[in-house]
Amino acid sequence: METLVGTITSLGFAGGHRFVVGDWASSPIGAFSDVMWARPGGDRVLLVSERAAEFVTSVYPFDDVRCCAVTVASDSRGVAVDAGGVALRVSLGSAAVPFPRRPRWVTATVENWLARLLLGVRTYGVSPTGVTEWYRTRSLRFVESASGSLEGRDLGALCAVERPVGFGFTDPPRRPARTSLRVDLRRRPGQVLPETTLR
Repeated sequence: METLVGTITSLGFAGGHRFVVGDWASSPIGAFSDVMWARPGGDRVLLVSERAAEFVTSVYPFDDVRCCAVTVASDSRGVAVDAGGVALRVSLGSAAVPFPRRPRWVTATVENWLARLLLGVRTYGVSPTGVTEWYRTRSLRFVESASGSLEGRDLGALCAVERPVGFGFTDPPRRPARTSLRVDLRRRPGQVLPETTLR
């Protein structure tokens, strides 16, 4: 079992650009951040360091992978992201809603059903590359306001994350949010963690 602990911030803009930002305090390859970017035409772009690129793409496929510095700075009020010409500034709403600790079987059954009913997301499934995943939310905060730019060009007003985004077995909530969570990964027999990410 491989485990990541950190946050996912998801948001969309009126210009059609949608983002899922992962900021991982711990993972099988150490701390790293990545930006999954769905462009208006549907292309899926990954912005990530060269060190983490193979690990992320071993779980999720992308149309384009751009290795670059990814900086995610956060505090109790918001999140600032800079990566490959993309700049996001996010202000968070009221205090986080906490979730109790629970075993993986709850995440795969009851929680999965409730998440689909209430938020339209799945907490358990298999990625396009065959990796089984459990998304175990620890807390949730909705985004109050945000701005985004691409190479200095404004991306428009904050809006719902229109679907499908197409990164994995589930899409993020339509309402922009920041989720603190633990993600457990189990690869198929014979499917191993890419060696290059262990350096």
